[in-house]
Amino acid sequence: MKTTKSPIHNSVNTMFVPVSDLQTSAKWYSDLLGQEFNPSEVEEPVYNMKIDHYTGVLLDSGPPDEKQKVTPSAHPLFNFHTDDIDASYQYIKELEYSITSNITRFEDLSFFTIKDPDGNIIMICTG
Repeated sequence: MKTTKSPIHNSVNTMFVPVSDLQTSAKWYSDLLGQEFNPSEVEEPVYNMKIDHYTGVLLDSGPPDEKQKVTPSAHPLFNFHTDDIDASYQYIKELEYSITSNITRFEDLSFFTIKDPDGNIIMICTG
């Protein structure tokens, strides 16, 4: 089988999260990640989250001057990593965010899921 070098990088660059209210979602995700939130930095139709590593998170409210209707997936879109699943679970409870599953623990992995303001399911995960 002939292999060709692809011009496409073997890495994920940015995840797009569909949202209906950019201000609300930008604040929600900022609070989730313990980031400072400045509403004046949020400009329709997208907000690029400040992420520490290569893969970014872009909140996308759709075409300007049109409220996007979001149909959330029944499955997690992606996960945010944590080294302490119990502290993360407690933090989410303190934020009063919607927790959609209790902590599931395996030998080398633990996780739980939450919903963002549009019902998108996000996993918080170790391992």
